[in-house]
Amino acid sequence: MWKLQENILEKSDKDKLSDFIASTDRFTQFNMVKLFEKEWSKWQGCKYSVFVNSGSSADLLMLDAVKEHHALPDNCEVLVPAVTWTTNVTSVIQAKMKPVFVDINLDDLAFDYAGLEKAVTPETKIILITHLLGLPANMAKVKAIAEKRGLIVLEDCCESHGARAEGRKVGNHGAASTFSFYWGHHMTTIEGGMLCTDSEELNDLFLLKRSHGLARELDPSKHDFYRKKYPEVSFDFLFLTHGYNFRNTELHATIGIEQLKHLDRYIGIRNGNHRKYSEIISPLGDKVYRFAAEGISSFCLPFIFRDRKDMELLRGKCREAQIETRPIVGANLLRQPCFRAYGDYRDFHNAEILHLNGFYIGNNQFVDDERLNKLKEVIKDSFEAGVR
Repeated sequence: MWKLQENILEKSDKDKLSDFIASTDRFTQFNMVKLFEKEWSKWQGCKYSVFVNSGSSADLLMLDAVKEHHALPDNCEVLVPAVTWTTNVTSVIQAKMKPVFVDINLDDLAFDYAGLEKAVTPETKIILITHLLGLPANMAKVKAIAEKRGLIVLEDCCESHGARAEGRKVGNHGAASTFSFYWGHHMTTIEGGMLCTDSEELNDLFLLKRSHGLARELDPSKHDFYRKKYPEVSFDFLFLTHGYNFRNTELHATIGIEQLKHLDRYIGIRNGNHRKYSEIISPLGDKVYRFAAEGISSFCLPFIFRDRKDMELLRGKCREAQIETRPIVGANLLRQPCFRAYGDYRDFHNAEILHLNGFYIGNNQFVDDERLNKLKEVIKDSFEAGVR
C-alpha cells in the first residue's frame, strides 16, 4: 500500500533517543530543546527559534505575541487564505482578532493576489500567508501590498520546510513564521512545531508565552533587570505576560536534532519525485491544473482537475490500487461548519474548484520509481483514450 507517510524515524534516530533516555534524568524542556532551536536556526537561516508542542500552537503563540508587541486592538482583521489548515484560522479567532478570508490562486495555491489587495480595509493589520503543499507563495507581491498598506506579514510554513521564494527560504520574509514537525511532514519530532523570527523582542515574547509568561524563561542576561523592576514578586514565579503551556520535551528535541540531519536529503528525494510526477501527469494536458515548481519543497503530489468526474475517476482508481488519498488540506474552509459565519463559500471561486475537484497522494523519501510507475499505470488505466 502507498500510504501518505510511513515510519519516518530511522534506526539512527531511535538509537540516539534510546541513548539519551539512558543517559539523563531530565526529560522536560532543557538543554536538548535549546540545542535543537540553535540547530534549526542555523538550518533555517534566522536569528531565533522557539520549539513548541505543535505547529498549531506555534500559530496561536505567534499571533498572540505579534498582537501584543504591536498593541493591536481586539477584532482587528487578519487576511487568511480560503484554503489552509484550520488552526491557522482558529488561532486568529483565539487571539481575539477577526479572520477575513481571501480566495486562492491556482498557480501556487496561495492568495489571489489581486483579491488580497482588495480585501485590505482600515481595520486590516496582518497578512497571514500559507505556503501550501510546499509551494512558495509570491512573496514579492505579498510584501509589496503589505508595505503599501502598512501591514505585518506572517508566514505559515508548516508544509514547506526548505521551500524558497526570491532565493531565500520561506519563513524569512515576514516578521515571524511557523513550522510543523508532525509525523506526516518533511521531518518529524512526532508532535512539535517551531517559531522563527529575527526580532529579539518577538523572540522574548515567544519564550515567555510558551511557558506561562514566566520571566525566568528569558535569556539569563535579562533576569536581573526584571528582578529589580518587580522586587515585590518572587522571580521564581514572576509572570510578565499572559501565556500558555506550549513547551515540548527533551525527548522530542532529541528526535528533531537527528531528523534535521536527514532533512536536506529528504527534500531532495521529495523534489525528485515531484519532477517525475510532473512528467507522469503531462499527458493529461489541460485536464489538470499545473503549479509553478520553482522553489518548491514538495509536501505531496496534488491533483486538481477541471472536471469533477475526472477527479472522482482517478481518486477511485487510486483507492483500488491501494494508493491512499486525502482532500487538499481543509479545502474551501468556508464550507466547514465552524467557518460558515465568515463568508459564502460560493464567493471563493478557485477554492471551490480545489474543494470539488482536488485531492492528493503522499510524497516522501519512501516513494520510489516502482510506486511512481504504478501511478503512471493507474493514470493510463483511468484515461486510456487521452494518455499514451
